[in-house]
Amino acid sequence: MFLSGTLLNAATVLIGGLLGTLLGDRLPERLRENLVNGVGLFTIVMGVKFSLQTGNLLILLGSVLLGGAIGTQAGIERRLGDLGAQLQRRLGRGEGTVAEGLVTATIVFCVGPLTFLGSIQNGLSGDATLLTIKSVLDGFTAIALAATLGWGVLLAIPVILVYQGSLAAGAATFSGLLSSDQLSEMNAVGGLLILGVGLRLLRIRDVAVADFLPAILVAPFLLQAVTIFKEALAR
Repeated sequence: MFLSGTLLNAATVLIGGLLGTLLGDRLPERLRENLVNGVGLFTIVMGVKFSLQTGNLLILLGSVLLGGAIGTQAGIERRLGDLGAQLQRRLGRGEGTVAEGLVTATIVFCVGPLTFLGSIQNGLSGDATLLTIKSVLDGFTAIALAATLGWGVLLAIPVILVYQGSLAAGAATFSGLLSSDQLSEMNAVGGLLILGVGLRLLRIRDVAVADFLPAILVAPFLLQAVTIFKEALAR
């Protein structure tokens, strides 16, 4: 089911938001940090697993380089950061903690590479692994945010359902046009990006993962181009 990960994500934010509202600021910061570090380590392992699905390392390399170049020129990472900052400035100031909780939670839960990667993977193959990881992270983040900003964090749940659900639905429609090899290459590229997310979670390297998102779309077209080229040479 292409919405399974999104529904799980909304549920963990609901549970985390309720717990955070009840706990207030009594949750130790050290505990939150260690939980995030644990998820970061797991994310790296998952990234390695997915990246090994590639059938051709050159396709993987070419997709990442071309996609990264496209994303860098488009300034995807910068634009997402600017969008979050703009929303925070316009909506999160001077309107109380409810509005601030809504805006902050929406930015944290919906503006990030795992949102795109997880929703696309869930839509393409039905695999909700990435959104499950994101759900764990968002659940604990919701506890921390709600403990500080209150129940306004819970208002981000409808945004998660609509936004991630739309991404997954679009990917599900697109999946019928792709071969199994093309899907494997897309998963492999996604795996490398997941590694970047893990490095960021562990604060090892601040990889601009969002700039590489176009690589996921480049992979199937690059594989198709290489296949056509090989067939032409064989004639």
